[in-house]
Amino acid sequence: MDAANEEILRQVFGDSSDGEDLELGDGSDPSHSWEPIKEIKGLWLCRDFLPPQRQSSLLSTIQNEGWFTQASHNQAMRFGDLPSWAAELSHSIRKVVLASDFVLEPIVLGSTDNVKENECSFPSDLFCREPLFDQLILNSYQPGEGICAHIDLMRFEDGIAILSLESSCVMHFSLVDGTSRGFLMDGEKDPPMAKIPVYLTPGSLIFMSGEARYLWKHEINRMPGFQKWEGKELNQKRRISITLRKLCQVE
Repeated sequence: MDAANEEILRQVFGDSSDGEDLELGDGSDPSHSWEPIKEIKGLWLCRDFLPPQRQSSLLSTIQNEGWFTQASHNQAMRFGDLPSWAAELSHSIRKVVLASDFVLEPIVLGSTDNVKENECSFPSDLFCREPLFDQLILNSYQPGEGICAHIDLMRFEDGIAILSLESSCVMHFSLVDGTSRGFLMDGEKDPPMAKIPVYLTPGSLIFMSGEARYLWKHEINRMPGFQKWEGKELNQKRRISITLRKLCQVE
C-alpha cells in the first residue's frame, strides 16, 4: 500500500499500532453497539458506526474519487477489487460484528448441549467468507430524492451492509407480497401490515441477512411529508449511501 492510501485510511479509520489493522472499535465501545430491530429477523443497526470526524474524512475521500463532480452523476459502482478505503470499511464491519455478543456459533453435531438458535444473532458463516464484500455501490441523493421499495437482486449473496452519511432519514421495511413473518402462505392473502420504520443517522450502519435480506423490501421516501421521526419532520440535506455486497459465485 502506498503512502497516499495509508494516509487516507489513517484519516478515515484512525491510527493503528502495526500500520495494517486500522482501528475502528473492538465492539465493546458503546458507540459501536448493535441493536437488533425486533420486528424484523436479521436486521441490525449500529447507530454510531463512524463518528463525525471520520465521516468527514470518508466524504472527502469519496469526493477525491471524482465520482460526483457533476449534478447528473449520482451513482457509482465497483466490482471485484474495491478501493482501499472500501476494503478497510469492509474489514471494520467484520471486526466490529465479530467482537459483539451477537454472533451465532455453529452447532456441533452430536453435542449434548441444548443449543437453540438465537433469533437475535449474526450468522457466523457470513463473516468467515473471503472477501466479505466484493461489490460497492454509492448513491448520492438530493433533498426529496429516495429509492422505491425493493429487494436487492438475487445475483448478490446474503449479507448486505449500508452506511449512511450526511443526512438523517427514515428507511421503511415491508414484507414481500405473499409473505407472512418469514413463511409463504399458499392460497392465502396476508392481512395488511404497517411498514416498519428505521431511523438512520449520519454514520449509522445497517446489516441485512436472512429474512431481512430476502423477505423484506426496503425503501426511502424523501418526498415532503414522508420523512418524519417522533412526530417531527426531518431536515433533509444531501444523503450519501454506501452499500457493500458480495456477488454470487458462478459455477
